[in-house]
Amino acid sequence: MAFHVEGLVAIILFYLAILFVGIWAAWRTKNSRGDGDPREGIIVGGRDIGLLVGAFTMTATWVGGGYINGTAEAVYVSGYGLAWAQAPIGYSLSLIVGGLFFAKPMRSKGYVTMLDPFQQIYGKRMVGLIFIPALMGEMFWAAAILSALGATISVIVDIDINISVVVSALIATFYTLVGGLYSVAYTDVVQLFCIFVGLWISVPFAMTHPSVTDITVTAVEEVYKDPWLGSIRREDTWSWIDSFLLLMLGGIPWQAYFQRVLSASSATYAQVLSFLAAFGCLIMAIPSILIGAIGASTEWNQTLYGLPDPESREETDMILPIVLQYLCPPYISFFGLGAVSAAVMSSADSSILSASSMFARNIYQLSFRQNASENEIVWVMRTTVFIFGAAATAMALLAKSVYGLWYLSSDLVYIVIFPQLLCVLFIKATNTYGSVAGYVLGLFLRISGGEPYLHLQALVCFGNCYMDKNNIILQRFPFKTLSMLVSFLTNIAISYFAKYLFETGTLPPKLDFFNAVVAKHSEENMDKTTLVKSDNINLSELAPVKPRQSLTLGATFVNKEAISDLDSSPESPDMENKDL
Repeated sequence: MAFHVEGLVAIILFYLAILFVGIWAAWRTKNSRGDGDPREGIIVGGRDIGLLVGAFTMTATWVGGGYINGTAEAVYVSGYGLAWAQAPIGYSLSLIVGGLFFAKPMRSKGYVTMLDPFQQIYGKRMVGLIFIPALMGEMFWAAAILSALGATISVIVDIDINISVVVSALIATFYTLVGGLYSVAYTDVVQLFCIFVGLWISVPFAMTHPSVTDITVTAVEEVYKDPWLGSIRREDTWSWIDSFLLLMLGGIPWQAYFQRVLSASSATYAQVLSFLAAFGCLIMAIPSILIGAIGASTEWNQTLYGLPDPESREETDMILPIVLQYLCPPYISFFGLGAVSAAVMSSADSSILSASSMFARNIYQLSFRQNASENEIVWVMRTTVFIFGAAATAMALLAKSVYGLWYLSSDLVYIVIFPQLLCVLFIKATNTYGSVAGYVLGLFLRISGGEPYLHLQALVCFGNCYMDKNNIILQRFPFKTLSMLVSFLTNIAISYFAKYLFETGTLPPKLDFFNAVVAKHSEENMDKTTLVKSDNINLSELAPVKPRQSLTLGATFVNKEAISDLDSSPESPDMENKDL
């Protein structure tokens, strides 16, 4: 393959444009923040992210390199097809469920990170445990998509994969470091536009290539491979449901999502952002679906790619860049490459910022340095942005099974964090004892189910198991959802049992070493409807802020009656009198 100078120039120009937007957003943040808390400016954008920018950045967080590449791959692979491309519907429903049930209670109480309610109710020890799978999910996700970007650039431009990964990570880390959420949000607007335009420009050229059969024919008929619409076999139904629930419910407890929710100027805005992003995810999946269908409809021996086809070469994960490279003119494929690069950077910067936000606030400040100054926390955030960015880059370059690690960490978010979030927000009187028990049991059940990506053999067959080609036991039973439900119910049962034992005097108060039942008014335990005045949680940070008094697109979407009905939202009365 020849080295493409034009492609390299196009990528450089794209990266410079993204870097310029990120630096401009950082400058804008500095000049508009005034005397406000710089921590809130970095973590939640001063709670002043507009509706349009917020919708774009929330959509771009989900529509990453894994989203567009993975959707195309699922449609292309024989035996799967569109029926198994669950991400578009799963993530869209995840945003809708998040908007309906989680956005309002999180934003109306003015939290700064997803871990704040855990810090209030379960204490710093439990937050440390919950931080582990949350960090793993963000870091392995960033590493996986950076690795995919390097492979994509190497296919189209033919430059060293390591160089492309390092340069992409450096740019994303730099503008995240200097501008925080503002830089991430404004670059997301540009990146999402590039994804949409780049992929849609490529589709007509690829679809009209002489080697491509009409995709409406290959959708239902076997021409070169199985029909790309796909089907769900009866024996795989429960496995399909298990994966779908993981995407829909496991897509909620991510700091990257709640960072956007908490940046909104009100709880109603946060809900609207979620609904707009759900629609955006569906729209952005269409070109990836078409590209996967085009790949399944191509007679590859009539192209420069030749035979065997991508599936035979085990390059199905690269079907999107392969279609761009071999079925589109060079200048069009460079537009598509810009789209993939934009998708990767829009997700990588979000993951890096999310991980550093949780560490700086919930681990460093609230657990160890309650009296740390604002500037100290800001510099801790900047340092961890660099460290986590470097760690994600190193994993992308060195790890052989990054996708397997991310797959497992996503399971842990669903099985461990999601039931904990349900309990901490909606189940009264759950405590640290139940939280620890649910955490441990859910984690044990997930690991005992095995993981083929990591060649981890199952310890328990939950029913209807079978062996893959590597002699790894695979589960058809929805054991991930079972593990999540067991974790959820265990948390509730053990919490109430511990509460009963201590309150009836069966156990002496000195055994309440978590201070979760007897010491009801300790700094680390509070009622879910109140905010305790303590050094551990700073009320000035948790109080909801008033929306900005400028003309925004929000006036079109705001339901003022709904806003005025918000409980525990002090900004509601003021909004009736504001000209939004």
